[in-house]
Amino acid sequence: MLELTALQTETGTLIDAINYTWILVVSFMIFFMHAGFAMLEAGQVRSKNVSNQLTKNLLTWSVGVTVFFAIGSGVSSLVGGGGWGAAYLSSGTGWIDWLYGAVFAMTAATIVSGAVAGRAKLRAYVTYTFLLAAVIYPVVIGMTWSVAEGVTGPVEMITGVAFTDFAGGMIVHGMGGIAGLTAAAVLGPRIGRYNDDGSSNVIPGHSMTFAVLGTLMLAFGWYGFNVGTSAIFADGAFLGDQLGRVAMTTTLSMAAGAMGAAGVAWAKTGKVDTLYVANGLLAGLVGITAIPHTTTVWGAALVGVLAGAQLPIVFAFVEKRLKIDDVCAVFPVHGSAGVLGTLLYPFVAVAGWNGLTPDIGFMIEGLFAQAVGVVLIAGWTVLATGVIWYAFKAVGQARVSREHEQEGLDVSEHGVETYPEFGDEGAAVADGGTVRTDGGVSGENYVPAERTADERSD
Repeated sequence: MLELTALQTETGTLIDAINYTWILVVSFMIFFMHAGFAMLEAGQVRSKNVSNQLTKNLLTWSVGVTVFFAIGSGVSSLVGGGGWGAAYLSSGTGWIDWLYGAVFAMTAATIVSGAVAGRAKLRAYVTYTFLLAAVIYPVVIGMTWSVAEGVTGPVEMITGVAFTDFAGGMIVHGMGGIAGLTAAAVLGPRIGRYNDDGSSNVIPGHSMTFAVLGTLMLAFGWYGFNVGTSAIFADGAFLGDQLGRVAMTTTLSMAAGAMGAAGVAWAKTGKVDTLYVANGLLAGLVGITAIPHTTTVWGAALVGVLAGAQLPIVFAFVEKRLKIDDVCAVFPVHGSAGVLGTLLYPFVAVAGWNGLTPDIGFMIEGLFAQAVGVVLIAGWTVLATGVIWYAFKAVGQARVSREHEQEGLDVSEHGVETYPEFGDEGAAVADGGTVRTDGGVSGENYVPAERTADERSD
């Protein structure tokens, strides 16, 4: 009997060791996604703003993870009904659990930087990151993932059915995309993005290579995001079926997302836009992130195709109808794709089908619960983000000056040039300045008083 007890203890210790080592490895993979975000966003901004964008990515992690450790983890536990369970009061495996939660939190935070690129003040962005990591995101997970044992979450309290979000399709990506869109709406568009008649101008990013490289780096890290959310063992059993399903659905949806975006772009313009393909791949990943553990094979492909296909359509709506300058398309990639995948849960879940027969009751109940969860998360995110950025705007701290925006945030905010070998070379403009090859305008006689054709192309 003693030998059996000892063997069970050793087995339990081994399972814990494997599971926690797995958590650490996938946490490092998710952290690596910050390199992908940095490259993706740097590629989609003008070269005069690259250093600013990279700095924001570095500070998002550095400020955000510190704040989430000291404040955010406690807030999420408190909101979830478990008291102030701050990370710094934990130890050992508790700190591993905190790190795993922190890399998800920082993914939500860094999404916002792509939406407000090219015109947000660094101090405003960093302050918002502080508040997102301390309160905004912790409240979201306090209503969902961090609900204490024995406590009924708000969605289940309202609908009688628990909210399903396996790896953060809505909780992380949907929330981040909606926050980015809200902040971009408050800030207003970049100079030259829209003409006086309301028509829009394309302001191309400076490196398609960086953007695609960042996309593939993010896709690699996403396996940690989705597959890593599943433990390897649970209740002494190997979770091979769940691990395999999550890996399969993640891969199929990713691929289908790229093809869906490519198809719609081709249908709209007769050309396959590279950036749409890259962002469509990411939208496919976002779409499946809430539901990879329950989705059928055909469902994974459907979610990916729809998530990718909506990307060019939603981006055009945001750009042309809402007149919001979402620089890195964070809302159609993360926001609307996250909402879409979350709402599709009951229609593509294995449990929703008995062979070829749909379980209508399951689908109705599931859709209601998912919709309530989406509304709660979106409503809180829009309210909190809007209040913060309007406050920044009211005191004149949200946006850089017109002169600094035209000069480029690398010089005005950081005193550096990402590509210094280009310097101030370029064609002279009529009022005495020069158009630099990095997209900026300089010259001691240059006064950016009116928007010109040159400026619009900038």
